[in-house]
Amino acid sequence: MKTPSPKKFNHSRALQWFVFLPIILPLCIVFGAVQGIVATVEKMAQRMWLDMEL
Repeated sequence: MKTPSPKKFNHSRALQWFVFLPIILPLCIVFGAVQGIVATVEKMAQRMWLDMEL
């Protein structure tokens, strides 16, 4: 049985990750925070609406 040969390190792919990770990571964090805030406000508005109806 042949052992798999180690893959060659792709320098251009590593460079792309080092360049774009500082851009992508904060965007993902901010987008997730905004989604959480919007979901919380929607829940709060629905509960307020139900409380006012009763």
